[in-house]
Amino acid sequence: MANNNSLETAPVTKLIFKLAIPTVLAQLVNLLYNIVDRIYVGRIPETGSMSLAGLGVTFPIILLVSAFAMLAGMGGASRAAISMGAKDNKTAEKILGNCTMLLIIFSVFLSVIFLLTKDWILLRFGASETTLGYASDYITIYLFGTIFVQLALGLNMFITNQGFTKTSMLTVCIGAVMNIVLDPIFIYVFGMGVKGAALATIISQAVSCIWVLKFLTGKKTIIKIKPKNLVLNKDIVFSVLSLGISPFIMQATECLIQLTFNNGMLKYGNDLYVALMSILFSLTQLIWMPLQGFSQGAQPVIGYNYGANKTDRVKKAFKVQFIVNLSFSVIAIGLVEIFPRFFLSLFTNDANLINIGENTTRLFLAGMSVMGAQSACQQTFLALGEAKISMFLACLRKVILLLPLALILPRIANMGVWGLLLAEPVSDVIAASCTTTVFYFKGRKLFR
Repeated sequence: MANNNSLETAPVTKLIFKLAIPTVLAQLVNLLYNIVDRIYVGRIPETGSMSLAGLGVTFPIILLVSAFAMLAGMGGASRAAISMGAKDNKTAEKILGNCTMLLIIFSVFLSVIFLLTKDWILLRFGASETTLGYASDYITIYLFGTIFVQLALGLNMFITNQGFTKTSMLTVCIGAVMNIVLDPIFIYVFGMGVKGAALATIISQAVSCIWVLKFLTGKKTIIKIKPKNLVLNKDIVFSVLSLGISPFIMQATECLIQLTFNNGMLKYGNDLYVALMSILFSLTQLIWMPLQGFSQGAQPVIGYNYGANKTDRVKKAFKVQFIVNLSFSVIAIGLVEIFPRFFLSLFTNDANLINIGENTTRLFLAGMSVMGAQSACQQTFLALGEAKISMFLACLRKVILLLPLALILPRIANMGVWGLLLAEPVSDVIAASCTTTVFYFKGRKLFR
């Protein structure tokens, strides 16, 4: 119960940083799973750029797999935190058990569907005859490890929301370090190319999965996975999915957006522009993941104290989260705007790709400077159990704004590729402005 007490009594700012720093590191390390693959694959002699493009068109499928992990994991972990704040650990354990079963069901369903339709899907996600082989090789191996990805990502959120952020960080770090070590061995030493990158990722996720299951069935955890709680309860499942639908939509619509951008780049540009999008999406994740990680670190504080009816602590936790997130997004994007070639060179040594990417990177990422505000407000709605508002805000940025703009702007004045790139910063600025405005008015009522 010590973790519960600290959530309720420890100084808020110190507590948030204590919880958030390991979570941010975990998010960054988790991102390495895909970024390291791209860095190594992009440097494969002779075929690096096309292999990178092939890897890029698989990313929407990977995002959709992780979206289902968010659906059960973030929805369930937020519900469990509120129950624990209300001193109802029995219900929290039932939520954990039901979410574990949901993740297993999702894994089987996704693996079967995608394995049967992968080539058809990849062609519609922006693969060409040149890049389809690389994309198919990678995703086939990846899909056989879907259950490890689902359980590792989804259940690790229950560790974070109990206050064991160092343990949740280790979950990710163990797998990521293994991936960094295994990638060059499988890709270069064994000559497996993109297949080696996929195999290294899945082995690493399997190790992370074992670590999570061991902890959540061990003695240190406050709530445990118990066989009797694996039986699905309709009310629990509905409450979890209703709250998890917001992060699910955020991740799933990201899949739809990448599909649209990959196809647009192939239509208005060529395979080299598809490879560029692979790098740009990696950079957006590199900015977004720390924001999400800090918000996840603040969520246990906000959710627990909201359940305990300690409004002053909730207000202070939000204020700290908002200031830190916005400051980070402004500074991070400032660095990208000043040194775009440096960030591009992390992923490729192709001079042509770096040259076409210099100014496109500046334009595409400019709007993310205000994403710190978007993340803080939206994730706080999630921590407070406001599923409908959080879901609307998730839809606003990607579905209502970005998707139509990505389809319309390239056709205006024959902007083509530049119109496609412009859609991102325009939607980011509008969405962040709307989100903070909604939070200002709705948050005042919730905090009262």
